[in-house]
Amino acid sequence: MDSILIIKTGALGDVLRTTSILPGLFDRAPSVSIEWITAPAAVDLVRGLRYLERVHVAPPGDPGAIERLGEELAGRSFDWVISLDDEEPLCRLASRLETRRLSGAYWDAEEGRARYTEDVAPWFDMGLLSVHGKKAADRLKVLNQRSHPEIYAAMLGIAMGWPELPLPEAALSFGRDFAERHGLGESVPLIGLNTGAGGRWTSKQLPEERVVELARAIHDALGGAVRFLLLGGPEEEARNARILEGLRSVEELCAVDAGVHNPMLEFAALVDRCSLLVTSDSLALHIAIARRVKIVAFFAPTSAAEIELYGLGEKVASTAPDYCSYRRDADNSTLTVERLGAAVQRVLG
Repeated sequence: MDSILIIKTGALGDVLRTTSILPGLFDRAPSVSIEWITAPAAVDLVRGLRYLERVHVAPPGDPGAIERLGEELAGRSFDWVISLDDEEPLCRLASRLETRRLSGAYWDAEEGRARYTEDVAPWFDMGLLSVHGKKAADRLKVLNQRSHPEIYAAMLGIAMGWPELPLPEAALSFGRDFAERHGLGESVPLIGLNTGAGGRWTSKQLPEERVVELARAIHDALGGAVRFLLLGGPEEEARNARILEGLRSVEELCAVDAGVHNPMLEFAALVDRCSLLVTSDSLALHIAIARRVKIVAFFAPTSAAEIELYGLGEKVASTAPDYCSYRRDADNSTLTVERLGAAVQRVLG
């Protein structure tokens, strides 16, 4: 096998965790040339990977740009196209590429709709394109107990790999300078708190007061020998400001605000400085996995089973009836301070 083309855009966390297939593809054919089509926002997540010869940019919401990319790739022949997006323009792109083997989603011109090849049914059967319909797909998702990398490896016939995120020296230097400025040495654990989830999935995030209570409980359990780094993105700016105020009201508790406007690789460098990350099901979770940072991850509306932690920590899942319902208002009240705090202590050892 000489050439493989991967099509994967979508959410940044999904792109990052999909990099777990690269080691297995490379081991299967060490002389292979692998290229990746992804969204502009995800380019920094894949461009530094040692397995990739080239990264192509295809904005999922810009059919014209995808059409131009198709014209650019016309005349080229691939041994294997792995199409992992379900958006119509990307399915159409997969269908027009010349390849000896296609795995994944494609456009069926006769039926006028997107479909997927049989070899990737274990994943796509649980998604929007499921041949079984949405209700059955949702049920399969709840019943599933295999992680995303495990499913992908099995359906592609490769060994399960580990996602990677190489950081350039500029990002690592930023992380070191930040730690030095704020006195975040290695003498005591630094626990990252990434407890928001952007604007869409409010039930993915911990209530603000619970975050403060959790930090207080961890601080007390460790006899004050701990520091906290408050992490998040632009949509968490007001939320994190309130949490920071609460954290700083706790006597002798040391909390540092990482800011919410860090470029992605600098954000990753801050996660990389943490001894442990307490996180929602979010991009930060996948960054921590790729950077081998210890993790306590919590789940309510989404599937904990899909996430592979590679022995880095623990998953704390909601025990409410609507767990893994993908509802924005899913009940996360069972993600208690007691459960999360105990997991933190076990993972820290």
